[in-house]
Amino acid sequence: MAPRILIIEDDEKIGGTLVDVLAREGYTAVLACTGEDGFFRWNTEHFDLVVLDLGLPGRDGLEILAAQQARNQETLVLILSSRDGVNDRVRGLAVGADDYLVKPFAITELLARIQALLRRGRANTTVRLSVKDLHLDSVARRVERAGRRIDLTAREFDLLHFLLRHAHSTVSREMLAHEIWHDVERATPLDNVIDVHVARLRRKIDGPDLARLIHTVRGVGFYIGEREPD
Repeated sequence: MAPRILIIEDDEKIGGTLVDVLAREGYTAVLACTGEDGFFRWNTEHFDLVVLDLGLPGRDGLEILAAQQARNQETLVLILSSRDGVNDRVRGLAVGADDYLVKPFAITELLARIQALLRRGRANTTVRLSVKDLHLDSVARRVERAGRRIDLTAREFDLLHFLLRHAHSTVSREMLAHEIWHDVERATPLDNVIDVHVARLRRKIDGPDLARLIHTVRGVGFYIGEREPD
């Protein structure tokens, strides 16, 4: 499946050019022209990389990036900005960006940096993930809740791993379809299949004497955390 790239850029001419160029290179590119739209799409759809402008209407790029880092968002981020000061670059990288490219830029350099980021991926993927008394070891593929080993199928493990990577943040069914089922565009959504797997996972994780950790967000998707999502 082609890598999906979200472009958050308020200049529609630049954004449109990037969408066309990336499409010719075999990527699936989506354009958001405001900070709010970009923030919404980032949280409701699956993307392998985000190209993020900083000076955005509605919500500043650094504000969006900081919010995503607080949610343990692991999507690769390349900042594309006219802010060319050293302090701007240092701040962008410190907040959580993986690369920083200054406008004006050469398309060939942008493509090279995107290819390098996607090839390298996240080097700091967390091995152990936890929420309250639920613990997952991604190397040993071991799951425990309240000190008790829980046996999961391969699909259930991958599903739980994805939910824990986005703990305390709502995960949409579309994100799960892309990430876990590697689904391409299809006439019939995978919603029912996803719901069945989540129900089975919930029965194993949330026992009758334990606090519920896996929650359904009506009309959106799912949330794993110690409290009900707002």
